[in-house]
Amino acid sequence: MSAKALLLAQEALIKPFEGLARRLPDGRVQAYPDPGSGGAPWTIGWGATGPRIVQGTIWSQAQCEDALAHHIAYFWAGLCKLSPSLPAAHDRRIAAVISWAYNCGLGNYRISTFKRRIDAGDWTEAAVECQKWNKASGRVLPGLTRRRAAEAVLLR
Repeated sequence: MSAKALLLAQEALIKPFEGLARRLPDGRVQAYPDPGSGGAPWTIGWGATGPRIVQGTIWSQAQCEDALAHHIAYFWAGLCKLSPSLPAAHDRRIAAVISWAYNCGLGNYRISTFKRRIDAGDWTEAAVECQKWNKASGRVLPGLTRRRAAEAVLLR
């Protein structure tokens, strides 16, 4: 992946939409509950979740940055396996797909019509499918709607 696609995904999509919530006065960051469920999964940094992230978890800014870089690399590797033609796409499209997968997960990507449209090279319809993924716990969330709209712009 080009550095441009990585930077675009990270700075234009993932960081703004995930946010770095619950900053403490000393600069560290505290875990917060999932906005869709009000509880699990607990999240920290720019959307990091997992079994070791629970209520009360606190990370440094450096830990948040490291986790973000690690997760972007993880999702990019997974996307390349699931959609081998994706690396040939334009940087803006790669950035949008990484952001989507970062938020929705590789399991959802694998079974999605969104993936099928990308694999077919139908970027217009991929943008339409992308925007359907704006719910959490069955509820439409305004933040997810805005994120999917921003990703869709880059997919076209």
